[in-house]
Amino acid sequence: MPTDKSLIILGGRDFVAEQRRLLDWVDRFSSGGPEQCTTHPHSFFGYMTPLEWAIMGHKHLDHHLRQFGTLNDTEPAGPFR
Repeated sequence: MPTDKSLIILGGRDFVAEQRRLLDWVDRFSSGGPEQCTTHPHSFFGYMTPLEWAIMGHKHLDHHLRQFGTLNDTEPAGPFR
């Protein structure tokens, strides 16, 4: 699935600020528990349970961390691989 053009960021970014934003997102996502998970359907997959959202979020973040060389294939991928 190609990246939606509205999600493509052009120009330089402040790495430390972006890292903080990511860590804040992970904290919010993980600390809310299943009851705080969205009930809105995913734009492509439709309705998803909180567990399905968690699995997809983990796989998506893992994919991008590996894509940009932050993780490599020798590191464990976690419980949802």
